[in-house]
Amino acid sequence: MKNFIFKVLLSFVFVFSNTYAIEFKVATYNVENLFDLNNDGTEYAEYVPDNTNWNTETLDVKLTNISQVINDLNVDILALEEIESQAALDLLLARIPQYKYNAFVKNPKSAIGIAVISKYEISNINAIEVEAKNPHSRPILEVDIRVEDKLIKVFANHWRSKNASESARIPYAKALYSRIKQLPCETDYIILGDFNSNYNEYDTFKYNRILNDTNGIAGINDILKTTINSTFITKDNLYECDDYVHYNLWLETPSYKRFSYRFRGSYETPDSIIISTSLLDGDKIDYVDSSFGVFMPYYLYKKEFIQRWKIDKKGFHKREGYSDHLPIYATFTTNPKKVENTKKLDLSKISSLYEIESILTPLTIKDAIVLYKTANSAIIKQANDRAIFIYNVAKELEVGKIYDLTVNKISLFYGQKQITQISNITPKGTEADLQKHFKKGNDIEFSNFQIQNEVVTDITGYFVKKELRIGNTTIRLYAKSNTILPPQKSNIRIKSAHLSMYNNTPQLVIYSKDDYEVLSIDK
Repeated sequence: MKNFIFKVLLSFVFVFSNTYAIEFKVATYNVENLFDLNNDGTEYAEYVPDNTNWNTETLDVKLTNISQVINDLNVDILALEEIESQAALDLLLARIPQYKYNAFVKNPKSAIGIAVISKYEISNINAIEVEAKNPHSRPILEVDIRVEDKLIKVFANHWRSKNASESARIPYAKALYSRIKQLPCETDYIILGDFNSNYNEYDTFKYNRILNDTNGIAGINDILKTTINSTFITKDNLYECDDYVHYNLWLETPSYKRFSYRFRGSYETPDSIIISTSLLDGDKIDYVDSSFGVFMPYYLYKKEFIQRWKIDKKGFHKREGYSDHLPIYATFTTNPKKVENTKKLDLSKISSLYEIESILTPLTIKDAIVLYKTANSAIIKQANDRAIFIYNVAKELEVGKIYDLTVNKISLFYGQKQITQISNITPKGTEADLQKHFKKGNDIEFSNFQIQNEVVTDITGYFVKKELRIGNTTIRLYAKSNTILPPQKSNIRIKSAHLSMYNNTPQLVIYSKDDYEVLSIDK
């Protein structure tokens, strides 16, 4: 009888130990300059104690606000950027005592450093030095953390700002990748922080002569291998690549939700959480599918503005606001389960191009109707499906013609999906009635991302200051040259326009004066 009871208990323990799992959340947050009140000589001017009003009262508000965000974020492991010192970190930790473990690194010549705080024990703290021309370059913080006796390695980053060109960030990527290559390929690790690089930096900096001083090589993409030959590493293709490629979790969200920062009206993604392929392999620790997100409660993000810490033009602190960055987070589990992707895309449909990030193998779009053409660009659409913009490679296409064509490359340009390389163009006939494929009238819901890249027509409105007022709706009216735009204070009718996206904001693009007619002009 005793043996029987022992066996039952043993079986129960075995089953329990194999079903019990921990989910833990990881995040990164640039807190925008948390300084202490010691004058070390490396502070920014606004944070020299008592130089302006950076004093006990101001610091207290700053600590209260940051700790509010961290408490509400409620993660288990958190990377923090722009912490001046261990002393500043300790002041913050006193207000968030649930984080019992911490690590901090800083270049003594730099104003700010990097920290990792955790509810789980931290060990093997390592500062990865960056061999850069700038003597103030920040090290990369490497730590080991055990969750349910399973090891996760964390690399916290704060790369050089975009006051410098891309060549200043390349050394960070090289130092990090060199360290990663020393690890066994099955190591579970997370790369996170403020990279001062968009998740698709290779694309967004391409034509920027100041930033792109590396012949198109982007540290976050080409060195860390989140892309291969300008093709994103995704869940679908990562197993076709070598062991040290990486998956950027921004790809988990719709394109119009990809931002943690706003600069001069442009939404950007300087912060990233990037994971090893081993965190998707169904063993030890794995990323929880679709758990990535941006933390934006009402007090951090109001009326499309991030509520940053406010300083006036004279350098005095207003004692309000939080940070110019939003936190981003993701969840991981110690009981991974392989999830089968049951969604099957019809890769002959234009709509499928909006569901994928990049093309590893060329695909053929069937029966594409050319609705509009300007120079070497065009808008194509399939009957009962979506439209898409072909940028600068549509020379052979004719308006009104129907084609089968092979799509070799797609891209996301400031929020707009577009085709950038085609081949194997096969004529299929002519569409007799193009108008039936246009979106018509003033009741169009311009903010509907499902109608991105459509041709719109029969829209009447009032044009002033580069905006078209349509009843209670206002939308930007854009043309490459201002000479194409209608006269100021004119009532117009749009005959054909491209409904595009720029910085995830809808706009109407016209390519010639033939795209509209002027009904009247206010004197």
